[in-house]
Amino acid sequence: MFKLKINNMAKNKITWFKSIFTIVGAIGGFLYWKLIGCTSGTCPIQSVWYFSTLWGMAMGYLLADLAGSFIWKQAQRNE
Repeated sequence: MFKLKINNMAKNKITWFKSIFTIVGAIGGFLYWKLIGCTSGTCPIQSVWYFSTLWGMAMGYLLADLAGSFIWKQAQRNE
């Protein structure tokens, strides 16, 4: 029972990390488009805001997934 509770707590932390990092990545992608972006339209990712935002979301999610696997391993190791 205690083991199951620790696993659920770790899963909740991972879910929060993924959500927060994905949102931060989306904001970062949008700000990248707004502040740096490509004005000529020849850059496919940077020329429109939604591609840059989606790319930022993907990078944020991948970074959170990497951090989540680290948290999961630490929770398993502490059991």
